Amino acid sequence: MSGIRRIDWFVAGCLTALGVVLMVFNVRTDDTEFAREIARGAAAHPIESHSVWMVPLFAAATVPVLWWRRNVLAVTGVALGVMVLHDLIFGWVTRCGAGLPLAFVLTFLGALMSSRTRAWSVLGLNLLLCWAVLVVDASAGPGTMVLAAPVLVIVFGVGRAARHRTALNRQLRHRDEELRQLRDERAALMVADDRARLSRQLDGLLQERLDQLSRAAESAGGLPPAQARALLETIETDSRRTMDDMREIVGLLRGGEVDLAPAPTVAHLDALLARQHTPRARLTVTGDPRSLPATVELSAYRIVEYLVGALGGLEVAIRFENDALEIRVHGSVSRGGEVRAAVTRARERARLLGGSVDAKVTRGRARVVAQLPVAGLGLG
Repeated sequence: MSGIRRIDWFVAGCLTALGVVLMVFNVRTDDTEFAREIARGAAAHPIESHSVWMVPLFAAATVPVLWWRRNVLAVTGVALGVMVLHDLIFGWVTRCGAGLPLAFVLTFLGALMSSRTRAWSVLGLNLLLCWAVLVVDASAGPGTMVLAAPVLVIVFGVGRAARHRTALNRQLRHRDEELRQLRDERAALMVADDRARLSRQLDGLLQERLDQLSRAAESAGGLPPAQARALLETIETDSRRTMDDMREIVGLLRGGEVDLAPAPTVAHLDALLARQHTPRARLTVTGDPRSLPATVELSAYRIVEYLVGALGGLEVAIRFENDALEIRVHGSVSRGGEVRAAVTRARERARLLGGSVDAKVTRGRARVVAQLPVAGLGLG
């Protein structure tokens, strides 16, 4: 049923179970034994009815508790009407063991969930409900109303206090949310200011470094080969440092989304394969390992990275040649579409450097060979 929660089923079920047990007691009570209870002062009046119909009629007062969230005042009114009808039909029977808990629960719920006027109306109806429970109660008698009324008022006060505390907590949460929004807006303004400053810093850095590299390149004309090579190595080193500085600044501008570490190289391939947790993944390096231009190192890493995501059981072989870097990747194919997409990306990356990528897939195995030229760089 919509709008009814598990706790509502539990509360209504407990109250109904109490009512059923108590009404069955009335049906099966031995009048002689109950007369002894009256003689000892443990009961107030002989039970006048043993009809089994008092069981479902009493349940009609407790089952509506399921819908207290819709209208607790109406539920209390139904319980009062059913209890009065129960009094008129069955007269003196025991009701206090289930009727009083019903009144206490409805009073608390009304005080907790209703406005002030409506809550006081619920309290008034439950005072009448207590009277209807006790006025012809064979066990407690109407005199118990002297005790029941103060308890009902206390329960009402507890419910109103809980409502006030809940409203206070709701206000505090609302204010905390407003303060959090203000704090976030202030932080966003500070970040925007920092990004504007970093943008100016990036522009100045680029202008300065490009001017330095241009002047250095212009001065290479007419130099002996050894000096020209040393100058070119200096330019390469400065270029790497410029890229690292740019990467750091761009990472700050984008809120840390960019990896601030240096660009990955061939030396990082071993760690790349280790992160994949691929069985039998193996890396072999042959030739004359050396530092290559940053674009070649990064492209080699990216090509292997593309293929690692599409193949299993990888065997990666890197060969440093005098004028090229050769990359061989062997692995098992699970999805042909992923392999084709990875090879396409690798081929585009190699083409930027004037290189090539060849791929063959046979019997569930892929063999990819990439050639990246490094002519004139890193010799010796």
